[in-house]
Amino acid sequence: MERLTLNANRCWFKSKDPAFARYSLAPELSSFSGKPRFLLVPKGQPEARPLLVVEGLRGSARIDTYGPLTSEPLGGRVEADLGRWTAGDNGCAA
Repeated sequence: MERLTLNANRCWFKSKDPAFARYSLAPELSSFSGKPRFLLVPKGQPEARPLLVVEGLRGSARIDTYGPLTSEPLGGRVEADLGRWTAGDNGCAA
Protein backbone atom coordinates (compact mmCIF):
# COMPACT_ATOMS: atom_id res chain seq x y z
CA MET A 1 0.00 0.00 0.00
CA GLU A 2 2.86 2.37 0.64
CA ARG A 3 4.04 2.03 -2.96
CA LEU A 4 0.50 2.60 -4.28
CA THR A 5 0.12 5.67 -2.07
CA LEU A 6 3.47 7.07 -3.24
CA ASN A 7 2.52 6.46 -6.88
CA ALA A 8 -0.88 8.10 -6.41
CA ASN A 9 0.72 11.12 -4.76
CA ARG A 10 3.42 11.42 -7.45
CA CYS A 11 1.23 10.74 -10.49
CA TRP A 12 -2.02 12.41 -9.47
CA PHE A 13 -0.97 15.27 -7.20
CA LYS A 14 2.70 16.23 -7.48
CA SER A 15 2.38 16.13 -11.27
CA LYS A 16 -0.51 18.61 -10.94
CA ASP A 17 -2.79 16.37 -12.99
CA PRO A 18 -5.88 18.53 -13.62
CA ALA A 19 -8.19 15.51 -13.23
CA PHE A 20 -7.29 15.39 -9.53
CA ALA A 21 -7.12 19.14 -8.82
CA ARG A 22 -10.38 19.04 -6.81
CA TYR A 23 -9.07 16.36 -4.43
CA SER A 24 -6.48 15.81 -1.72
CA LEU A 25 -4.73 12.59 -0.73
CA ALA A 26 -5.13 11.43 2.86
CA PRO A 27 -2.89 8.44 3.63
CA GLU A 28 -3.83 6.15 6.52
CA LEU A 29 -1.10 3.53 6.26
CA SER A 30 -0.64 2.90 9.98
CA SER A 31 -3.97 1.23 10.56
CA PHE A 32 -4.55 -0.91 13.63
CA SER A 33 -7.26 -2.77 11.71
CA GLY A 34 -4.66 -4.39 9.45
CA LYS A 35 -6.16 -2.57 6.48
CA PRO A 36 -3.85 0.26 5.43
CA ARG A 37 -5.51 2.66 3.04
CA PHE A 38 -5.47 6.03 1.40
CA LEU A 39 -8.38 8.33 0.78
CA LEU A 40 -9.25 11.01 -1.73
CA VAL A 41 -11.18 13.82 -0.09
CA PRO A 42 -12.34 17.20 -1.37
CA LYS A 43 -9.39 19.58 -1.54
CA GLY A 44 -9.07 21.66 1.61
CA GLN A 45 -11.50 19.45 3.53
CA PRO A 46 -9.43 16.67 5.16
CA GLU A 47 -12.24 15.87 7.60
CA ALA A 48 -14.83 15.40 4.83
CA ARG A 49 -16.33 12.05 3.92
CA PRO A 50 -13.93 10.27 1.53
CA LEU A 51 -14.83 10.25 -2.14
CA LEU A 52 -12.51 7.30 -2.78
CA VAL A 53 -11.05 4.68 -0.47
CA VAL A 54 -8.20 2.43 -1.63
CA GLU A 55 -7.73 -0.22 1.01
CA GLY A 56 -5.29 -3.09 1.25
CA LEU A 57 -4.97 -6.08 3.50
CA ARG A 58 -1.63 -6.23 5.26
CA GLY A 59 0.44 -9.07 3.80
CA SER A 60 -1.73 -9.36 0.67
CA ALA A 61 -1.48 -7.86 -2.82
CA ARG A 62 -5.27 -7.49 -2.97
CA ILE A 63 -6.82 -4.04 -2.77
CA ASP A 64 -10.40 -2.85 -2.54
CA THR A 65 -11.61 0.46 -3.90
CA TYR A 66 -14.92 2.04 -3.04
CA GLY A 67 -16.63 5.37 -2.73
CA PRO A 68 -18.68 7.67 -4.96
CA LEU A 69 -15.71 8.54 -7.19
CA THR A 70 -15.63 4.95 -8.50
CA SER A 71 -18.90 5.52 -10.38
CA GLU A 72 -17.77 8.82 -11.91
CA PRO A 73 -15.79 9.07 -15.17
CA LEU A 74 -12.55 9.47 -13.18
CA GLY A 75 -13.20 6.07 -11.58
CA GLY A 76 -12.06 4.25 -14.73
CA ARG A 77 -8.79 6.14 -14.73
CA VAL A 78 -8.27 5.37 -11.03
CA GLU A 79 -8.90 1.65 -11.59
CA ALA A 80 -6.52 1.56 -14.58
CA ASP A 81 -3.74 3.31 -12.65
CA LEU A 82 -4.20 1.10 -9.58
CA GLY A 83 -4.24 -2.01 -11.76
CA ARG A 84 -0.92 -1.05 -13.37
CA TRP A 85 0.66 -0.14 -10.05
CA THR A 86 -0.56 -3.33 -8.39
CA ALA A 87 1.00 -5.32 -11.24
CA GLY A 88 4.37 -3.64 -10.55
CA ASP A 89 4.44 -0.79 -13.09
CA ASN A 90 5.19 2.48 -11.31
CA GLY A 91 4.66 4.74 -14.32
CA CYS A 92 2.23 7.61 -14.59
CA ALA A 93 -0.05 7.30 -17.60
CA ALA A 94 -3.02 9.56 -18.11
